[in-house]
Amino acid sequence: MKNLILVAMVLFMSVASFGQKKKDLIAEVAKLKAEATEMKVQLNQIKKSREVNLEDTLHKFSYAFGVEIGSNLKTVGVDSLAYNVFAIALEDTFKGKEKISSEEARAEVQKSIQEIQEKKAKELSEAGELFLAENGKKPGIITTESGLQYEVLTAGNGEKPIASDKVKVHYEGKLIDGKVFDSSIKRGEPIIFAVSQVISGWTEALQLMPVGSKWRVYIPQNLAYGQRGAGGSIPPYAALIFDVELLSIEK
Repeated sequence: MKNLILVAMVLFMSVASFGQKKKDLIAEVAKLKAEATEMKVQLNQIKKSREVNLEDTLHKFSYAFGVEIGSNLKTVGVDSLAYNVFAIALEDTFKGKEKISSEEARAEVQKSIQEIQEKKAKELSEAGELFLAENGKKPGIITTESGLQYEVLTAGNGEKPIASDKVKVHYEGKLIDGKVFDSSIKRGEPIIFAVSQVISGWTEALQLMPVGSKWRVYIPQNLAYGQRGAGGSIPPYAALIFDVELLSIEK
């Protein structure tokens, strides 16, 4: 009899324990559902905050202003920001609660941009130097005292221009990664210019070329555009490659 009572008590406690666990499980599921709903609301808010409606005047102005700032930053070499911090700074400034003064901000921006540009310039300069060092070892590459390199693709037998001459040429200019930045060949129209009114690498190469020649010229950055670069297509300290065909000397 005692054994039956003991078994009954054990069964009762097991059933009670299972019932409690079931209640806890239901509560946990309800909690998870609530958290999932809240998360979905937050995700929708984030998604909505990233929507751009260019039909809305404020949206359009804000987006246009961002494009303008982004374009200017790209021009000086900045390619990333901590966007949330940038937004906080704008909001703080509008509210008059800036964490640093305008003078401190200007100094920090100038310092950071200078550091970015110096790092990029060093990388580009080193890349160009390495390219030219390796290129100079190839058969057919001639290196002048200045560091200019060239190879003869087609040998001409005409007159060589002098610094005071004007010449007619076809050309195509590339960066060392192969990206074409300018080409009279693609435009289908040769160009006429004074030998002395171009970058020094061109001036030197042209005075070595007989009319009728076509050369591939490799120009170190110091004989090209150096630290200033040229527009958005030629970065600072970039070594350049030109295919040059000397068509005539213009008298």
